[in-house]
Amino acid sequence: MKTPDDVAEMLRLKACGWGLKRIARQLGCSHHTVKVYVAADGVKPFKSPERPKRLDGLEGWLRERFIRHRGNADVVRQDLLAEKGVADSRRTLQRAVQPYRQALRAEVLATTRFETPLGRQRHCDRQPRRGGWHR
Repeated sequence: MKTPDDVAEMLRLKACGWGLKRIARQLGCSHHTVKVYVAADGVKPFKSPERPKRLDGLEGWLRERFIRHRGNADVVRQDLLAEKGVADSRRTLQRAVQPYRQALRAEVLATTRFETPLGRQRHCDRQPRRGGWHR
């Protein structure tokens, strides 16, 4: 991938009437690279291809089952095969339930109680005075 300055230089030289191979020699790259950038009229952002996935449309079902099984993706995968007839790898299912796993972790941490043994923590409702703590 070329820098935006290199691409701008390619377009400028092409506008001046230079050929693709001459521009490529000048900038030290392949003439195929120059051809792609000139055809695109600049830098185009990368876009991954849109492909249909086997788990599309099952997000709600996956979330419900994942929470029911307390974060066990392998059991969810077995349910998926038994009920929906969809055979997917464990890793694919782990990637699909990753946002739900983070939410489950956050929920567990938010409800975790913090207890200390008796005598290890002091509680005081009074405000300190200028000279320190007084009764």
